[in-house]
Amino acid sequence: MNIKELIKKGETQRIEFKESLAERKEILKTISAFANSKGGKIFVGIEENKDGSVKEIIGIKIRGREIENLSNEIKQNTDPVMFPSIEIRGIKGKHVLSIEVTESPLKPVFTKIDKIPVAFKRVGKVNQKITANELRRMISEGKEFLWDSQICEDSILDDIDWEFVEKVFIQLYEEVSKKKLVGSSKELLNSLGCIKNNEPTNAGILLFGKNPQKFFMNSYIALARYKGEEVSVKRLDYKEFSDNLFKQIDQCNRYIKDHITVMSRLLPYQVRRQDIPEYELFSIRELITNAVCHRDYYDQHTKVIIKMFSDKIEFYNPGCLPGEVTPENITEKQYSRNPIIARVLAKVEYIEELGEGWNKIIDEHKKHLLKPNLPSIKADRDSVLITIFSTINKFEEEKFLELSERQKKIIEYLKENKKITRSICMKILDISKDTALRELSKLVSKNIIKREGIGRGIYYVLK
Repeated sequence: MNIKELIKKGETQRIEFKESLAERKEILKTISAFANSKGGKIFVGIEENKDGSVKEIIGIKIRGREIENLSNEIKQNTDPVMFPSIEIRGIKGKHVLSIEVTESPLKPVFTKIDKIPVAFKRVGKVNQKITANELRRMISEGKEFLWDSQICEDSILDDIDWEFVEKVFIQLYEEVSKKKLVGSSKELLNSLGCIKNNEPTNAGILLFGKNPQKFFMNSYIALARYKGEEVSVKRLDYKEFSDNLFKQIDQCNRYIKDHITVMSRLLPYQVRRQDIPEYELFSIRELITNAVCHRDYYDQHTKVIIKMFSDKIEFYNPGCLPGEVTPENITEKQYSRNPIIARVLAKVEYIEELGEGWNKIIDEHKKHLLKPNLPSIKADRDSVLITIFSTINKFEEEKFLELSERQKKIIEYLKENKKITRSICMKILDISKDTALRELSKLVSKNIIKREGIGRGIYYVLK
């Protein structure tokens, strides 16, 4: 049915008219009502009769960034956040604004009226406030509306990467559980909530899909690495980690660990060195996993963003902290926005099943030899920003030494053999005479070893 036919029918269960954008509160009420019912369309620029029929198409004038401002206002005043389709339509030479709202899979949808959250439902042509009893019923039935449990629209079982399921996931599942799985791969995914009614769920596509970004285009991790301490034009690298969630976590974790500094400390009376990373390695993986596990996938206007600086790493996660979790009680409260995704990741120890991940992050920070600052957590209604801090500025004051792999081998040789010559260095490292002299000279300049003897009798010992 085209727009003229829709408008001609007048106001209905799924059609609402407004004269102008000045009726912001009423527009927000209707968005909540449509989202909590079967969806609908709001047409702005139409004057109606008392019976809901069209009196006159008066149109509206769109100035500057008015549509963008309206979209932001809807986003800021709905919870969960709604993203209706907004477009200008031409009717009888006038501009009419069409706001199309789909039924929300997450109910109830609240809107802020005079800063107070209120939920509405559509009854005939009227928006009615949802009562406390109705809210309690909707919330008690909330499991039916969890995003990750919903069937993925337009997906089929062939969109599942069955080779990954069988050769990677099941093997890891059996290794962790120490049990041999009985039954088919399909039965396993069905039991995990990744298949429902013979169709993949949203969780199933994100975890095991051949191409999850085909269905959820921003379900990937974007990582930028900068030279300094702030965002600048001097970006060293930019990476996007896509595919299924397991591969995103593994690839991103590997990249970050390959691009942080690991320093070595020489311990008295010990042959081997002690390697100390500038960041806590468990924390890095846990924060990546938390980001993809707990993000708000209902909002596909953004993605997980990680920024690496010389002094910190920032993890930006779409969606507010879920449930009653706050930055202050994050080690005590547990809530899963995507419980199926969380459960599957926990089955193969990608995430802490009992919600102890944050406790381990804090514990790891406190036990780190260089005592880094504890992670910073900033959260608003749209996102969470977690920052971990580098310890690289403490390396020098703690007399830690940055060594190349060749230099580390020289130190280990000296620990065992007390002294080394240039020719021995050439042999154990398989390098040229000049390169051996250069590596030994660097260790002398670092005040780690010293040169003794003269002429052909020169050798090196630990200082």
